[in-house]
Amino acid sequence: MISIAPKHTFTYDGATINVYHANKGEGLIKHEHGFSHATICHAGKCKVSLDGRSYIMDKNHKPLNLPANQWHEIEALEDETVFVNIFAEGKY
Repeated sequence: MISIAPKHTFTYDGATINVYHANKGEGLIKHEHGFSHATICHAGKCKVSLDGRSYIMDKNHKPLNLPANQWHEIEALEDETVFVNIFAEGKY
């Protein structure tokens, strides 16, 4: 997988929103961090792997919570996939 950076990043009322535009095979490689975050796919299709489980997400899938201190990765399965991560680091 090819790791990518957010296309857009902004903070709103204490929450950070990272918007990713990815093509097939791009995404966020396996990692973990000390805060939870939600992820949602707005266009295309992506696979979210989380501690031994995988979820295929598209625009019809509800947001998925990724717990703190648990490895996860997000991979685009189609070109022009858009997914968003939302978190409030240090708030909890």
